[in-house]
Amino acid sequence: MASLITHSVPKTIMSLAVPMLAGTFALQFYNLATTWLVSKLGTEPLAAMSFTFPVVMLVGFALMSIGTGTMTVVAYSLGGGNHSKAARVTSHSVLLMLLMSGILCVLGFITAEPLFSRMGAHGHVLELTCEYMKIFYLGMGVQCLQHMFVNIITCTGNTKISSALMVTGTMLNLAISPFFIFGICGFPRMEIKGAALATIIAQSVILVLSFLILYKKHHLLNADVRSRRRILISWRRVLNMGLPAVYSSVLTPICLGINTKLAAGFGTEVVAALGVTGRLEMFSCLIPMSIGMTLTPFIAQNYGAGRLDRIREGKNLAMSFAFIYGLVMALFFYLFTPSIAPFFSQDPEVIKIIIKYIYITCLCYGGLEVFRYCTFVMNGMQRPLFSAGLNTIRIVVLLIPGFIIGARFWGVNGLFAARTICDLLACACGVIITNAVLRKAETSKLRQPELRARHPMHEQRRRDYPETN
Repeated sequence: MASLITHSVPKTIMSLAVPMLAGTFALQFYNLATTWLVSKLGTEPLAAMSFTFPVVMLVGFALMSIGTGTMTVVAYSLGGGNHSKAARVTSHSVLLMLLMSGILCVLGFITAEPLFSRMGAHGHVLELTCEYMKIFYLGMGVQCLQHMFVNIITCTGNTKISSALMVTGTMLNLAISPFFIFGICGFPRMEIKGAALATIIAQSVILVLSFLILYKKHHLLNADVRSRRRILISWRRVLNMGLPAVYSSVLTPICLGINTKLAAGFGTEVVAALGVTGRLEMFSCLIPMSIGMTLTPFIAQNYGAGRLDRIREGKNLAMSFAFIYGLVMALFFYLFTPSIAPFFSQDPEVIKIIIKYIYITCLCYGGLEVFRYCTFVMNGMQRPLFSAGLNTIRIVVLLIPGFIIGARFWGVNGLFAARTICDLLACACGVIITNAVLRKAETSKLRQPELRARHPMHEQRRRDYPETN
């Protein structure tokens, strides 16, 4: 099993991130391709996809946070050399994921129509949105479980396998999506529902493959999960890391939902444009996203091994790259957005809004990635509450009030400008807090030998067992 605590930091991060680039590229290409396919159905289906995006993020991130908690505990255990604990936590987390996905599926069916009505969807758009979401809810457990398995494979250091699984799932998804969306070759024409069904089918295949890899290659799945006491201990460890991540994950789609609600007040075209720009932004960040996907397991393994020097070096390297890359992407979008936008809509008003949004918000891309890296570092250092606090500052303190004030006084332009200003402020707060936490951890580590030497029990041990000192 590959270790993340021995080779040079730049080499380790590159060896993890480069294989993941293909996987993240495939995932973001799928998001863009699906948006393009749905856009061929018209503005209303495209708007329906935009309405689903915040809720898909809300439910998906809530469940995936359990996977993030599992991955962090597993990586920490592997870094400390405790493989049996890592296998036990992985196995017990499967039960937790299935339980939570079942509960959220039932709640999703009950709340679908009233929820999207309150978000601003009406008429045919509301009908399309609910049809998509009902299929999503049914396959939610499959999607989140395979995501957790792939993340655990990543935290072992085998990012080539993780990336291959992501690429395979995406290619399969893209291959079958047109058949279900447009009814090709005798398949039923399901339109927007077909996009959801194709995703579930593809991810079911990846779930089976990733299960076999964890079970047979890494031995991180154990069939003996009957001990109620050990299950509860594992769940507590995972939830200690995962619940703050759930809170943080819930904040993002709530914020996006508020943004979508405010945008809906300016017309369906604005909502449709936001659906496109959201996917363009995600695609633009695929390279720093590849590093980000490996940063938490890298930090967690090194924290388990007590290598704070490697954590600081990795943090500085990753954040510097993210900020510079963000500036390069801002320049790219500023130059080429007018040529890109017509690929996703033939509506002149939607195209105009896409261009305006990108021009206003592209300056914050680097700052947003640096902020995300701050939360990854906090999670890897077993500080989930600090990560949740950073997300609270960004979303509750800055973004939500900023969106409301911007939309109220400056309309669409104010809504877009609030995003840029708030993300840059959040980036500055994140860097300051992360550096302070890391300095405190380094100071505590330096004082540990001195504290142990002064401790009465240590003095007694020195007298009783001089040969061990």
